[in-house]
Amino acid sequence: MLNTTNFIAKQAAYDRIADTERHLRRHGAALCDLFDAFDAPSGFDGLCDLHGIFGNQNPDAGAIKSALQEIENALAKQTSQAADSAAHDRNFDASAALRWHGARISELLARFSHTN
Repeated sequence: MLNTTNFIAKQAAYDRIADTERHLRRHGAALCDLFDAFDAPSGFDGLCDLHGIFGNQNPDAGAIKSALQEIENALAKQTSQAADSAAHDRNFDASAALRWHGARISELLARFSHTN
């Protein structure tokens, strides 16, 4: 039974890491654009950290969690005035993009809640 429990834990860790990497590949460019629109270098730094982490053969769950927290914090710091300004300057719904990316990052981060 211990081997089954260990296998399940390892599979869950693999799944959350793989899901985060898949999300980054699919939506990283849009998130990068959003950080550019909000002039949020700390979020961009977190995104770059994630890219670096996934460049390793065995990505570290704790490092992924830290990078996701940095991204989430950068998104949470944005104001409605900044979203309105970005929407006007760049002609896109920055507020909706901010909510969508914030929700997705929060969902991914929640899966790492029990990692160091």
